[in-house]
Amino acid sequence: MKSIIVDDEASARAIVKELCRKIPEMEVRAEFPNALEALKFLKNDEVDLIFLDIHMPKLTGIDFIETLQNPPKIVLTTSDKNFAIEAYEYPFIVDYLVKPITPERFEKCITRLEGAFEKDDLNSQLGGGTHGQEEELYINIDRRLIKLKLRDILLIEAKGDYIEIQTNDKRYRVHSTLKKIKEKLPESRFLQIHRSFIINFTQIVDIQDNSVLIERNVIPISRSNRPELMQRLNLL
Repeated sequence: MKSIIVDDEASARAIVKELCRKIPEMEVRAEFPNALEALKFLKNDEVDLIFLDIHMPKLTGIDFIETLQNPPKIVLTTSDKNFAIEAYEYPFIVDYLVKPITPERFEKCITRLEGAFEKDDLNSQLGGGTHGQEEELYINIDRRLIKLKLRDILLIEAKGDYIEIQTNDKRYRVHSTLKKIKEKLPESRFLQIHRSFIINFTQIVDIQDNSVLIERNVIPISRSNRPELMQRLNLL
């Protein structure tokens, strides 16, 4: 596993580097005191894993994650115990290590990483995708992770700083954006048809003029999104 360490504390970087040194398959390619330097490195070099501190000056760990187009696996390292649930909204974050990191906890992290890489290898061998192709989605509701089956999601509506996910029997209000959840959904099933709506187009009952009917919900179709919707449908 080719990795880098990003942390503004020199002592914290040294601890992670020493723990990695004891793992034969772990190769630490570089270490950085801030996320900006790490970004420069990643423009020309690829890694399998990033050990990333959350609270850093200039660019936080989460802001850094948002800039990555194809994130590798990430292990967060931080003193903030209260951030764990929010961190797992990102599917490529494999683990969350609270400082000071003990050797025993680090070993568990390595085991979890190995399992994540093995899963990716299996998906590749079977011709399946990784993120965005899963059949399940976890959402954060009141610091609880709730699992939703993708086939049960009817539509997703943007409402200010929140999105509302509607299933066959329930609505879930989540602090997120359409852009973020769109990246997690398979294009084979979901499509954004309006600036405020993503739909599961396999659940469409009827299309009339500039709207679609999903169960009893009438959702508008924007003029710019209509051609792609019509292209996706199996028209006779």
